[in-house]
Amino acid sequence: MNRNELRRADINLMVVFETLMHERHVTRAAEKLFVGQPTISSALNRLRTLFNDPLFIRVGHRMEPTARAEEIIQHLSPALDAMSMALSLTHDFDPLVNEMTFRIGLSDDVEFGLLPPLLRGLRSEAPKVVFVVRHVDYWRIPDLLASGEITVGISQTRGLPANAKRKLLRKINPRMLRADKSDQPMSLDEYCERPHVLVSHTGHLSGYVDDWLAEIGRKRRVVLSVPQFSALPAIIAGTDLVAGLPDYAANPMAAGGTLFAEALPFEVPNLELAMVWLANMDTDPAERWLRSRLEHFMGDRAGSASHL
Repeated sequence: MNRNELRRADINLMVVFETLMHERHVTRAAEKLFVGQPTISSALNRLRTLFNDPLFIRVGHRMEPTARAEEIIQHLSPALDAMSMALSLTHDFDPLVNEMTFRIGLSDDVEFGLLPPLLRGLRSEAPKVVFVVRHVDYWRIPDLLASGEITVGISQTRGLPANAKRKLLRKINPRMLRADKSDQPMSLDEYCERPHVLVSHTGHLSGYVDDWLAEIGRKRRVVLSVPQFSALPAIIAGTDLVAGLPDYAANPMAAGGTLFAEALPFEVPNLELAMVWLANMDTDPAERWLRSRLEHFMGDRAGSASHL
């Protein structure tokens, strides 16, 4: 390899190129890198001169990469990952004074039930740290990690890429939320007869619970589908509606005393909440600190969070 080629290169240009490959749009690339659109356009012109190739062709509103650009990114992304890792080892992370922005992905139930304790706990430990939260589900985590839009995601997980690492945070115990208090747990018959609210980000009218009920030959009546767990307290209050949700989201909703949480009236499979990140972030001091705090505040400290 001719190291003299590196003397002609500007690392900032390489970051712009990688971002354009992910975003395929000059304005979105500028927003992601917190610079103006003219800066990205200027960098693109310099990249075209450096690589002697157009790199991107405008197709409608998108910038589609050329064959040369596709070839370049295959070599460039691993190199940028290695450089980031090498540079991160030159300094420690001091949460008390650091002003770093962390980008994390949380499923909606985690954001409602477990994000507030994390933020309260970190106000004195890391008062200048900034968090940007993206909504994730198990099918979105791999893409958001790969694009760098998040560095760690917390949700139920499946189908992870080979370079992903996963740590179990807690077992999920599904609970039922209701507005009418009763001295006796709800029977399965009443549960199936009651009108249900389903939380679905895609607008579906069936979910995990319906699959579990079908296995025992039962079904419920879903009358409302909403996209967020945070809407449930206002919707259920003063009605005969019921909703199922994880314990760490149901218990805070019931803490005010106007709603009540109880176990589902049938056995449910084991569900797990896990933290996922890419292997190239494994030894980064700031990311290691972040993952330790996520585990501390969002994990089941009474149980055992083990590597999987």
